[in-house]
Amino acid sequence: MDPLTQSTSPGMTSYIPSITLPGQIFAQPAASILLPIVLGTSVGFSIAPKGTQKKYMALKQPPYSPPPWLFGPAWTVLYGLMGFAAYRAWTTGMASFNPETRALAKVCIVPWPSCTGIIKMTAANLEPSVQQGATLYTIQLGLNLIWMPLFFGLKRPVEAMVDITVLTGVTGYLTYIWGHVDPVAGWALAPYLGWLSFASYLNAGTGHLNDWDIKDKERDMPPGGKPASSNYVNEAPHDKAL
Repeated sequence: MDPLTQSTSPGMTSYIPSITLPGQIFAQPAASILLPIVLGTSVGFSIAPKGTQKKYMALKQPPYSPPPWLFGPAWTVLYGLMGFAAYRAWTTGMASFNPETRALAKVCIVPWPSCTGIIKMTAANLEPSVQQGATLYTIQLGLNLIWMPLFFGLKRPVEAMVDITVLTGVTGYLTYIWGHVDPVAGWALAPYLGWLSFASYLNAGTGHLNDWDIKDKERDMPPGGKPASSNYVNEAPHDKAL
């Protein structure tokens, strides 16, 4: 195989074009920032915001659970930061001729003199570290978007917990990779990673306190009262089980 067109091995990069968002999206700041906001908002409204808040309030909550109205604004900001990080990492990495960035990607841009003994790539293949990050970004976005349907739509807290655990791991690795390509991109992902860690705690705590079964927690409270272990959407806050 011609070393000038040889692609990196799977151990060097995991760029998968078939499941990665087009580079044109990352290259345009407006598209990169608005895409996750639009997708996240669409998923949220598809689950019905008012119904979701009622379901949330009907569940036993772990300590430090935020009020339901906070999630919408918080996710809007985090989705925007996510898109900004993608734009920064993509444009910085693709335009970079910094030897340190190339070393991180474990490639050289031909005809760089120090490429001897290292797998070479043409400029058309660009920065694999950035492309790998683009694949990871696309995967984490998909995992992010299916959490709410899993938890509030299908009422499957166990599957939602698995999803958010994998999502947090992928995002942590993405933050590491893109943080080396562009520190601003890494810092832009930091609040998102922190929120995912907190959301994982909320998912685990809520699941545990409700015996990992939330399917019967959004009915109206029956006239005769309620079992001590259940909450209902129409009960007063002081009547809710702790």
